[in-house]
Amino acid sequence: MSQAKVDRYKEAKKNRKEIVAKEKRQRALTKFVGAIVVVVLVAWIGVSGYNMYQANQPLETVYVDTTAIDDYMTTLEAE
Repeated sequence: MSQAKVDRYKEAKKNRKEIVAKEKRQRALTKFVGAIVVVVLVAWIGVSGYNMYQANQPLETVYVDTTAIDDYMTTLEAE
């Protein structure tokens, strides 16, 4: 081995604890961000699916009998 390689090896060995801790933090952050992305995608797909389902439902028609209101209005106009 050349002296440069030996020096790099000794430096890496000296800082191994910090290097391993940094790699663990990076892996944990990557997993966390990946999980957040998956949750957002699943929520988005769910909301989109629900909106499409609701858009395809037939509208409910409500009929109102207004004869009582019409009779009342005619009695007010007659007075």
